[in-house]
Amino acid sequence: MFNKLKQFKDMRDQAKTMQDALAGESVTVKSSGVELTMNGNLEVTDVVVEDELLSVDKKVKLQSAIIDAHKDALKKMQRIMAMKMKEMGGMPNIPGMN
Repeated sequence: MFNKLKQFKDMRDQAKTMQDALAGESVTVKSSGVELTMNGNLEVTDVVVEDELLSVDKKVKLQSAIIDAHKDALKKMQRIMAMKMKEMGGMPNIPGMN
């Protein structure tokens, strides 16, 4: 019983270490005239839209570009997260959770 609690605490500590490591990470992607920046907590921290996209008739293009930029940023941050987890040795072997 106590061994499982220790493993859970170790896993929680590892998750906190991972969260701290990712807090300083950031990705910026550009897609279709939109530049989007996302932090390691998967929060969009900045969006820059080129002037040519601001006309009313290009609203659909702008919306699509923001969505595409967000998808690209999310994929890049997920790769960074996977690399950080691998560097930290992955998740501990906890019975019943594999």
